[in-house]
Amino acid sequence: MDSSSWLTLTPQEWQAVRLSFVVATRSLLFSLPLAVLLAWLLARGRFLGRSWLDAFVHLPMVLPPVVIGWLLLLLFGVRGPLGSLLQDWFGVRLVFTTNAVVLATVVMSLPLLVRAVRLSLENVDTGLEAAARTLGARPLDRFFTITLPLMTPGILAGAVTAFAAGLGEFGAVITFASNVEGETQTLPLAIYSATQTPGAEATAAKLSLISFVLAITALLLADRLSRRVQRWIGRTA
Repeated sequence: MDSSSWLTLTPQEWQAVRLSFVVATRSLLFSLPLAVLLAWLLARGRFLGRSWLDAFVHLPMVLPPVVIGWLLLLLFGVRGPLGSLLQDWFGVRLVFTTNAVVLATVVMSLPLLVRAVRLSLENVDTGLEAAARTLGARPLDRFFTITLPLMTPGILAGAVTAFAAGLGEFGAVITFASNVEGETQTLPLAIYSATQTPGAEATAAKLSLISFVLAITALLLADRLSRRVQRWIGRTA
């Protein structure tokens, strides 16, 4: 591979990069509202089974990703209880599709997002909410004018981190969605394919470099956004 090829990507490589961004974006848009709701329940809720919900939400952080992908395959496969229902009722087949990649990415990145939002929520001064309540502010008013703005640094940091994790998800994706070029082959799967192809070591190195740059950029952006929002909140408080 000559030096100029390091500066360009083939159509197949661009397709893998583009699909990674599409999947990470769709995953984040789906999981963000769910993460805020779950974080609220875990931080403020008092109900039977809260510890079980907490464990279930964070389970993908400790289980091997391949196990998560296998469980998704059991549930949403053509013969799985949920997969067969979707197939029979709506004519929707998830397994081995882009939607399967999105679902696997949601499951794997959701704990990171919930954790960041929950930590941010637990640091919110409840005295401010109590003061607003005494002034007649209703629950939704308190949430959107006090709680949510104070949670914003954690939400932004968690969102960028979850987006970066979505770009790099591999184990659950390849198990549940397989490695179909143009349909489920994201950047990590393209790297894996290159490592399995004789003579494609340079391609694997190039794609790995792209993955590294994207990841470090996202992490630096998360820290920068969090600091800026915290300073903005400090000036407006």
